[in-house]
Amino acid sequence: MDKKYLCGLGIDEISDLVKTAGFTRSQAVIAAGTLYRNGEAGLYKTAMIPAAMKKYLLESASPGIYSPVKSEKSADGTVKHLFVSPEGKSYESVYITEAKRRTVCVSSQSGCRMGCLFCVTGRYGFHGNLTAGDIVNQVISNPFSDKVTHVVFMGMGEPMDNFANVLKAAGILKAEWGLAISSRNITISTVGITSEVKRFLEESEYNLVLSLYSPFPRERINVVPAERAYPAREIINIMASAPPRKKRRLSIAYVMIKGVNDSEEHLGELKSILAGTGIRVNLLPYHITGGDSWIPPG
Repeated sequence: MDKKYLCGLGIDEISDLVKTAGFTRSQAVIAAGTLYRNGEAGLYKTAMIPAAMKKYLLESASPGIYSPVKSEKSADGTVKHLFVSPEGKSYESVYITEAKRRTVCVSSQSGCRMGCLFCVTGRYGFHGNLTAGDIVNQVISNPFSDKVTHVVFMGMGEPMDNFANVLKAAGILKAEWGLAISSRNITISTVGITSEVKRFLEESEYNLVLSLYSPFPRERINVVPAERAYPAREIINIMASAPPRKKRRLSIAYVMIKGVNDSEEHLGELKSILAGTGIRVNLLPYHITGGDSWIPPG
């Protein structure tokens, strides 16, 4: 029988695993915290859990932590990591350093099935969902994981299309026995899957960003095919009526493309559909990829 991967398990699952060998939940909490904060080496070196428990974990489970196969550092200090999961799925994460923030941008899928024209991942096609362990591994395999302050689900894939694994991973990142990253510092991005956005807002406290592109449905549908099944205005209404969460931020990501969606008419319509909602807007210049003729505003 294949060994269970520890990375990606919640505390109840780890507790159930060790309970069968006579170990306690409190020992499971220590094991989880050590694994998620100090990695495989930390788990097996710690003196805080019995040697017999370490032996049992070695025999019955695999840490499930793996390093990137390639890393590239840009001039501004941003580091892009390429991973290949044990199941062979390729995906990327990005480590971003700023004055007071250390952010990991994680992927939720290998590729994506949403097919958005402004997104390079959409051209790659869809190759499968990542597990909660694959997602968490992008953070804890980072050499500077102990300094990470923020996690954004804005890498490859549509998080709402892998809802269960994304929420499970976010829960591990947030948990005191996990990485103890505040929910206010965890942000999920989406192009909008109506039922899952509603569930997300009801069941979690994490920040949500809707990728809009255009306030006009007839324009958005040509670039964001999900608009056909999941109209942005419906998503915005759901966001506006979501149960209040003191720490949560709800916002729109608006990728600006010169001569395409940056007119006064676009601005006016954007103001109109967001009036009174309390939803913020982040204006983002289009990032040139070389696969089209679009450019950011001058």
